[in-house]
Amino acid sequence: MDFFTVEFFTALLTIVFIDLILAGDNAIVIGLAARKLPQHQQKKAVIWGTVGAVGIRVIATLLVVQLLSVPWLNLVGGLLLLWIAFKLLVQEDSHDNIKAGNTLWQSIRTIIIADAAMGIDNVIAVAGAAKGSSHSEHEMILVILGLIISVPVVVWGSTLFIKLINKFEWIVYIGSAVLAYTAAKMITHEKQFHGALDENKLIFWLFIIIVIILTVGSGYMVNKRKQASAAQKSSQSH
Repeated sequence: MDFFTVEFFTALLTIVFIDLILAGDNAIVIGLAARKLPQHQQKKAVIWGTVGAVGIRVIATLLVVQLLSVPWLNLVGGLLLLWIAFKLLVQEDSHDNIKAGNTLWQSIRTIIIADAAMGIDNVIAVAGAAKGSSHSEHEMILVILGLIISVPVVVWGSTLFIKLINKFEWIVYIGSAVLAYTAAKMITHEKQFHGALDENKLIFWLFIIIVIILTVGSGYMVNKRKQASAAQKSSQSH
């Protein structure tokens, strides 16, 4: 079994990047859930909450990878991922509903439940990126390796990564483009299209480029409109 191929490493890098770009929310949830605990228990809550969340996510992702063989699910998953790619650019998430746990177990449970509820975008994206691998036995290894590499970064470097995204806004646009690319590839792998989108390389790349431009472009336009509206309100209030 040859893992040292360009295709394998490209898929792995895509998965790690997706894990990181979608991990900001999870990092915030981990911090909020453990904030009321004594300092010596906070680390335990973060570690065990993350271990539980990762375990659930690995199982969920591998199930989704298998489900992508079912007719039309590649198309549905791809369209859902395009919506996620768009929402990544324009969302304004509130985390007011995340209650801090008063005990170690409550905090761990909050982290696991919140991560499972929020992790659907990550599961679909990672499954889509892994499904692009030509060897089915690679899919499981890609999913697990991607999480092993990115989880320590999320847990210990999450605040740094969030600051990085806030400082360099273009990172989110790259993230959205990677998600749109993954989504477009998922759609081209839909067996019900009988290879109409992925057998002809020109049509394949044309479709992927159009999908990326439409997704990132529409997100950019919505953001510009929001900024213009906020500036107008600000000038009226002064």
